Amino acid sequence: MTRRLFGSVRSRATLAATLVVAVALIAAGAAVLLSLRSDLTGQAETEAANAARAVAVELSDGRPYDKLTGLDEDDRPVQIVDERDRVVAVSDDLERITGTGVDAVRPGEDGGGRGRGDGDDDSRHSGSGDSDDDRRDGTGEVDPETDFSTGTATVDGTTADYRFASVEVEFEDRGTFTVYAGAPLAAERSAVGTATTALLIGFPLLLAVVAGATWLVTRRALNPVEGIRREMAAITASEDLARRVPVPSTHDEVARLALTTNETLAALESSVERQRRFVADASHELRSPIASLRTQLEVGAAHPGLLDLEGAVADTVRLQTLAADLLLLARLDAGERPGDARFDLGALVREHAEDRAGVTVTAAAVPVAGSRAQVGRVLTNLLDNALRHARSAVTVGVRAEGEWAVVSVADDGDGVPEADRERIFERFVRLDEARSRDDGGAGLGLAIARDVAVRHGGTLTVGRAPAGGALFELRLPRAR
Repeated sequence: MTRRLFGSVRSRATLAATLVVAVALIAAGAAVLLSLRSDLTGQAETEAANAARAVAVELSDGRPYDKLTGLDEDDRPVQIVDERDRVVAVSDDLERITGTGVDAVRPGEDGGGRGRGDGDDDSRHSGSGDSDDDRRDGTGEVDPETDFSTGTATVDGTTADYRFASVEVEFEDRGTFTVYAGAPLAAERSAVGTATTALLIGFPLLLAVVAGATWLVTRRALNPVEGIRREMAAITASEDLARRVPVPSTHDEVARLALTTNETLAALESSVERQRRFVADASHELRSPIASLRTQLEVGAAHPGLLDLEGAVADTVRLQTLAADLLLLARLDAGERPGDARFDLGALVREHAEDRAGVTVTAAAVPVAGSRAQVGRVLTNLLDNALRHARSAVTVGVRAEGEWAVVSVADDGDGVPEADRERIFERFVRLDEARSRDDGGAGLGLAIARDVAVRHGGTLTVGRAPAGGALFELRLPRAR
């Protein structure tokens, strides 16, 4: 079932579209979340840096610790440590801090202290070893650089994540102090969480919409293809080549497929009909000589003295010729390649024209490539046809004309009516129906001649000869 489901174009298209959209949405969602987190973290860093720098400026002016305004912020933890990582001052209600490198929250404790800061406010703002006079001696220099870190802090019993900014203040007489100030990351955490939830809810819904839309659109687009398939299946089952597949009015690839399919069906119908007609005509042509030969043999068997040997031989020869013609046509229809042997067309014409009374040959030496036997068969058929219709003379010429080797066969007979000049190249067609089959042949000679010419990349046409008869011109590519 799974194999059948995903074996359809519609299923594969829907799956591919859904996967592409899913990858795009995941990438876009990740980019949005990262950008949102970066922006909000940047805002927190700006707030923390401004708070730390404000405290650092007051500290650099020599203001006492208990007079630093930045330590009175209720929701912003501030920690000031000296160069020995001892806490000298912290903000009000700061109970716990991590992320600054100094975890102590009691003034006078070093960085390893874990005090909970449960003393009064004055003890938080006052160092254990410095007096107010010492803190007012000289001014300090605030470092222009700001460092950042992430940690947590507990203020008035509430623990939250913070982004800490650290700014150094250097005094010539008291050393370097570092001011840490934090800005809450609650907004960043909340916004990112809300966005993540929205994406987790929205992405599946959007993918479902994309999958459904792709399924419906693909189904609509492939409906004409299914109609073509059903009609082709019906044609195959009924063997009715006259039927045609429906052509949609969309003028797209599917419509062109339907048109091409109908053209193929038309060509196949024509080919089958031509084959049927060929078989019927061949059976008809074979019936007469076989019946005649059988009659003569039966008469000869009953009355040996009445046996017409000449007639029997003639019928046998005619059968042999007709069988050879049918075999050659079958090979040509099967696509037999003519080969690429080089030979002189002029010499071949002279060879086939000799010993034929009333035939005049003017042949130049023109090399061609192909099947010498098949081209010879064409020349024989043209000469036989010309002699059959000529009154007294047949003229044959061979010449080079650009890239072509041209053979012309002209007679002084009645010629071919213009309306019949293409029809005579059809199989089993005889314009002189009154002529006996013995004299007129089966009507295959000119059809074979044109098929051979086309297989060799050439042409065979008929026109009017200067003497008023028929003029056949065979054109074959010259050998390079």
